[in-house]
Amino acid sequence: MQQQEKAKGKVITFGEVLMRLSPSENRKLQQSNTMDFFFGGTEMNVAASLAYFGIETQQVTNVSNDLVGDAAIAAMRQFGIDVSAVNKVEHPLGLYFLEVGSSMRSGKIAYNRLHGAFANITPKQVDWESVLENGNYLHWTGISPAISEGAYQTLKEGLELANKKGMTITADPAYRSNLWKYGKNGHEVLKELTGLSTIFIGGVNEINEILGTDFSFEKEGFIAAAKRLMEECPNIERVFDKVRTGVSASWQKIYGRAWTGTQYLTTEELEITTVVDRIGTGDAYAAGLIYGLQNFDDQKALSFANAACGLKHTILGDANLVSVEEVLEVMEGSTGGRIKR
Repeated sequence: MQQQEKAKGKVITFGEVLMRLSPSENRKLQQSNTMDFFFGGTEMNVAASLAYFGIETQQVTNVSNDLVGDAAIAAMRQFGIDVSAVNKVEHPLGLYFLEVGSSMRSGKIAYNRLHGAFANITPKQVDWESVLENGNYLHWTGISPAISEGAYQTLKEGLELANKKGMTITADPAYRSNLWKYGKNGHEVLKELTGLSTIFIGGVNEINEILGTDFSFEKEGFIAAAKRLMEECPNIERVFDKVRTGVSASWQKIYGRAWTGTQYLTTEELEITTVVDRIGTGDAYAAGLIYGLQNFDDQKALSFANAACGLKHTILGDANLVSVEEVLEVMEGSTGGRIKR
């Protein structure tokens, strides 16, 4: 793994590590007798991408105390992620099954995660004081507190301590209604945890879900939504959004936009006409943004995030295994894909 000269402070990620099982060559599950597998999970994908950018990363999670958990830990180590805060417990690793879509046929996912290793995490299993000791950023998503009461309470404890330490906290609080099964109101929890964060990665849909508002999607609606979010969650300093247009499962268009509190920013649209893998593209955006915020101004950070997201569509597996140089090339307009000799 190539280390980058501009790499900056340590990033801690909290979330579930899953095994992904998928038939090859765009087959449906009923067509296949074999499946490829990858290890991923939205927060771990962010850590893996940042590690490839040369950033020190650490994942906080539970895995199963068996050969599957061992393989998950080995995969994280291979990506370059610090696994010293990974606990091995007597519960199975979470799984998900993916049928990869093509053209007008959508991809489909089925999860098996609500009783797994991460769902059984508790605050007493994580020594946040030790984990956050040398940290600069803490990253979380809305998936983690949706899994279980224990995951919610563990994350909340980490966010509260990170706030006291003055860390930058990046929130990607996507609401997944099918995950909130343990009695908590997801909208209320996500608003509470967003209030403990400093950078919001999301757009109008996410803000409307959290605040119960109905802002419109266009530029003025996004700015108004971001302003309202900052009013209700004063810790939030900036809002960064990824906008996607899906022509088909194989053809996607993306661009980034942001509200800095005083200025609206946007990027050029990238067009991916042959999608290899859509899984982890939002995580690639988040990782690109975190790297960009540590090394560039807001406009360049946004453009770097959008280019990183675009590149992930061309990488098989959950993690965005590209270098800073590759992202910068795309960001600067090199999208022809010429062979380098």
